[in-house]
Amino acid sequence: MRGAWLWPAFFALCAIDGVLLAVLPPFDGAPGDVVGGVLMAGFANLAAIAVLGPLAAIALRRRRPDLPRVVAYDYAGTGLVVGVGVLVLAAGLLHRPADAAERGDEDAMFLAVHDYVTGAAAEWQPGLGRIDAVQLAPEVYRACVPGDDPRRSLCLIVDTDTRPARVVRDDSMQPN
Repeated sequence: MRGAWLWPAFFALCAIDGVLLAVLPPFDGAPGDVVGGVLMAGFANLAAIAVLGPLAAIALRRRRPDLPRVVAYDYAGTGLVVGVGVLVLAAGLLHRPADAAERGDEDAMFLAVHDYVTGAAAEWQPGLGRIDAVQLAPEVYRACVPGDDPRRSLCLIVDTDTRPARVVRDDSMQPN
């Protein structure tokens, strides 16, 4: 029993991977909260154990024939769960610059909308705290500032490819 690490490692690494998925998302659309991250990590770890575990155990027993089948499966599964954790961490670190650039684009978009409204459309200033933005393309957003009428908003097309961001008023006042 001294080597029974698979299930304790599974539960511990599901929690750690869940936090990593929330804090360092490895791809766009990754779960933004720890609960979603734990669920995704649990699924990934179970898939690794179920699909790759038997193959890894067979390979381990070929290298070490003295290991009982159960122990080889435990070692292989533990290694796979640790490997999933390392992959989540590495992917999160590799995706970090892209995530920071996207957040920078969003910040530039909100700043451009704020500057436009305060400079050219002061009557829409009360809605600045409730801007609704949708990304239309990479570095292109449609941001709508709500007004008194919920069916009408000041909508702007913001291109963050340039600095400062270019803002064009959308003729449609239909909110996003």
